[in-house]
Amino acid sequence: MVDDPPSWQPGDGVAAAVRVASSARRRGYRPLYWMGLGCVLLSGCTTVAQITSLSDESCHRTVQSQLESILLEEGEQPEVANRLAVNTTVVLATGSLGPRPFGVSSPSGADYSFFVQLKGDQCFLRLYGRRKGFTRYINNLTYIATRSIEGCACSE
Repeated sequence: MVDDPPSWQPGDGVAAAVRVASSARRRGYRPLYWMGLGCVLLSGCTTVAQITSLSDESCHRTVQSQLESILLEEGEQPEVANRLAVNTTVVLATGSLGPRPFGVSSPSGADYSFFVQLKGDQCFLRLYGRRKGFTRYINNLTYIATRSIEGCACSE
């Protein structure tokens, strides 16, 4: 019987990749071990970016409207969502915070966690966390809400 290295397909999931990598290491397939380990480490990484063109009026309006859209979708009152979006966009435009997640706190008692992601040449605004009272929900795999920020430039 030939001792073939185990196979792994990208859709098999992280646990299968770890099993394959572990099995490959035990059998002496060092290159396959390192490739499997690399797939595991790279599969779950998301980089955080910053919007570099918020001084451009069209980008400023786009970020503000997309923030407001997400907040409305989360159940905020229209006037509150608008005020939060305006204030957050102003803070993002005036501060040099670097590429990092940012929070938005609502008078409704909800706290929202956002970040900007650069994929290819396109920027995305992602809501990944929400907390209200003692209830916290975080989804950093598929995200709670995502909006494209057309016309904005981002950098990591």
